[in-house]
Amino acid sequence: MSRHSPVLTLILAVCAIGLVVTLVSHPETSYRAAVSGLKIWWDVVFPALLPFIVVSEILMGLGVVHFVGVLLEPVMRPFFNVPGTGGFVLTMGFSSGYPVAAKLTTRLREQGNLTRVEGERLVSFTTTADPLFVIGAVSVGFFHSEQLGVVLTASHYLSAIILGFCFRFFAGHTPITRPLEKQQRSLAYRSLQAMHRARLRDKRPFGQLMGDAVFSALQMQLMIGGFLVVFSVLMEMFEVINITRFLSAILMVVLGPLGLPEGFSQALVTGLFEVTLGAQAVSDVPANVSFMWKAAITSSVLAWGGLSVHAQVASILSSTDIRVTPYLMARCIHAVLAAVMTLALWRPLMTLTAGWVSSVPVFLPNTFPSTADVWRDVFFRSSATALAILLILIALSAIIRKFAVKRPRYR
Repeated sequence: MSRHSPVLTLILAVCAIGLVVTLVSHPETSYRAAVSGLKIWWDVVFPALLPFIVVSEILMGLGVVHFVGVLLEPVMRPFFNVPGTGGFVLTMGFSSGYPVAAKLTTRLREQGNLTRVEGERLVSFTTTADPLFVIGAVSVGFFHSEQLGVVLTASHYLSAIILGFCFRFFAGHTPITRPLEKQQRSLAYRSLQAMHRARLRDKRPFGQLMGDAVFSALQMQLMIGGFLVVFSVLMEMFEVINITRFLSAILMVVLGPLGLPEGFSQALVTGLFEVTLGAQAVSDVPANVSFMWKAAITSSVLAWGGLSVHAQVASILSSTDIRVTPYLMARCIHAVLAAVMTLALWRPLMTLTAGWVSSVPVFLPNTFPSTADVWRDVFFRSSATALAILLILIALSAIIRKFAVKRPRYR
């Protein structure tokens, strides 16, 4: 059915009217849901994402992205079929979580550093949860298990890397971007030269660059907060009018023969819309269910990300010609890969981490001493994660460059 079909327009209009009627008939419920979504945004999302969005905007204005792009071209091109600047998106996306990768991919596309297909490849595998959310909020906060944090983190990011390698063949016949600089001079010189030229092209004074970065970050944060509130209310309304229960019953037709309890179907339906609530719903499944299956379902929910995140990504990408369909296809594949990877890694990783003591991280809402501690803990731990990822990529790039016999051909 075409998106311009009058039938589709009528269906959307009827759904919107039905939602308005439901909101009016349940004002107290919708208000509580909106407050809950706003609290999640203010307590968790805002302090976690704002510093990284601001810093990433400044780094792009200073040309650091181009510096990293020249360094990482030897590893990003052969493995993921994207230019070296994609390494910056990979680093920030893995360390900061969704939807930062979509924002950075959009900026690179607007600057002409990516083709449309390269942008679709890049955003498809770099849009992930951040380690602090996976380990702290989900593993320790919901399941009270640091061991589970190791399993979920390993399966989440390994499956994302596998997904990125598979997507390197997506639309492989299309042209690709050329290297940022010619190959005659040393790598260090070309990296610095690329950064300097990018800074000259930007032309903004540092004060203006700072102001633009803060303004862009706040604008994106307001968009994210709006989507969180809207989807929080939508999920509560779906619960009120039994849509969630209906979808759960349909899903049980698939999960029932596998011997999985009804709680898993309810958790998956919740995770379909919002990742945090979905992971929490899995943790509430009765204790007599295998912990390994709980981990696999949770890993799948984290990889999927939820329609709330997808709406944010679609909104960000709408300013470019990057299509959302490949991204959604990647999310489905990532969800399956993450679940399979969790089952495969479960026994060796649980054996390796046996004896770890469960604890609660300082940045969870029920335990943190002050807002300042939350900001400091999130920023420094995420910064350390980003730095570690970047150093690993640079090391891989140096090794590949040293031992590579043939260089990739560019169209």
